[in-house]
Formats: sequence, structure tokens, C-alpha cells
Amino acid sequence: MYTHEKKVLTKGKPLEETGKALVLLHGRGATAASILPLAQEVGANDFTLYAPQATNNTWYPYSFMAPTVQNQPALDSALELIDETVQGILRQGIASKDIYLLGFSQGACLTSEYATRHAKRYGGLLIFTGGLIGQQLDTGNYNGNFEGTPVLITTGDADPHVPVSRVDETVKQMEGMGAQVTRKVYPGRPHTILQEELVLARKILTL
Repeated sequence: MYTHEKKVLTKGKPLEETGKALVLLHGRGATAASILPLAQEVGANDFTLYAPQATNNTWYPYSFMAPTVQNQPALDSALELIDETVQGILRQGIASKDIYLLGFSQGACLTSEYATRHAKRYGGLLIFTGGLIGQQLDTGNYNGNFEGTPVLITTGDADPHVPVSRVDETVKQMEGMGAQVTRKVYPGRPHTILQEELVLARKILTL
């Protein structure tokens, strides 16, 4: 088992010019460099971009539905890396309402888990095929209030990795903590991101 090196790619104009940040979390087997182009597809051209890189390209070893202890210490290390990234943005004088988090697949699971453990008014959460982590949800880990943060959460109705039931549990948890959630389940959709999802994401980024 491993912990993650602190490695974060950044792109775009400096924060003092843009005033808003988008943190992008890649999926299993992918890279920070491979998810950065997604920012353009969701219309984040005037954001400062941050893409943390998982050591060995994997944030945690097993399914996000496995008992949490099996994914340690990698899972806690991944959450810590995201927190260090967010805290670094906040220290530069950017309010949490101007910080947006985006993830796909394993990165989407981390996006939902990190944000729900540190709920506050974010600019928006874009959770492309993911949900909260653990065999069962450990609600004792979740703190704060989203204060109306817009959330997009998506999956396919027969996704091999992310069951609709966990998406629904995630929606319920986030809504209970004050998030404004848009849930989309696409029939027969493969493990990918559709054009319609990108359009919905753009709407959140331009609110």
C-alpha cells in the first residue's frame, strides 16, 4: 500500500487574474495531464486549473464500494492531497465559493467524498460517474453545510463500477447537507462522459 507524492499540475492564468479555481481529479489508470483538456470541454477557459496526480495513476487500490479499510492508507492520502490543494487555493485569498471540483470515475468518487467531508459553499461539484466511498456510508465522516452548492452527479444505468443505488445514496446525503443536486442516469451509457453531461457542467461553471 502506498501514499501519494504531492504532485499537482497547474494550467491557465494565475489565480490573482482569474479569481476562480477548478480542481480536476483523474480516474483509475489515468493521469493529471489526461484530465486537464476536459476543462476546455466544460468551458473553464477563464479558470486557474489544478490537477493532482495519483502515485502509480491510481488513487486507491480496490473498488470504492469495498470496505474502506482495504483502500487505506491510499484513500486518506488521496483526500489529504486534495485538501492540501484546496487549502493552498484558499490561502491565496480565493473564497470557497470560487473553487470548483471535478472528477471522473475514481476521481468522481474522491470529489464527492472530499467535498462531503468538508462541506461548504463551493462554486460547484461535477461528479462524472461516481459516488461516496465505502461498503456502507460512514455518515460520521461528513461535516458542514453545502449552503446551496450546485452539484452535477451522473452515471450509466448499468455502469460496471458505479451502481445507481450508490449515486442515489450520495444525492440523498448531499441534499441533506444543503446541496442543490442535478442527478442524471443514462440508459446503456458506457463508462464515459457524454456531450449532454458537458453541457450541464458548463451551466454550473457559468452560474
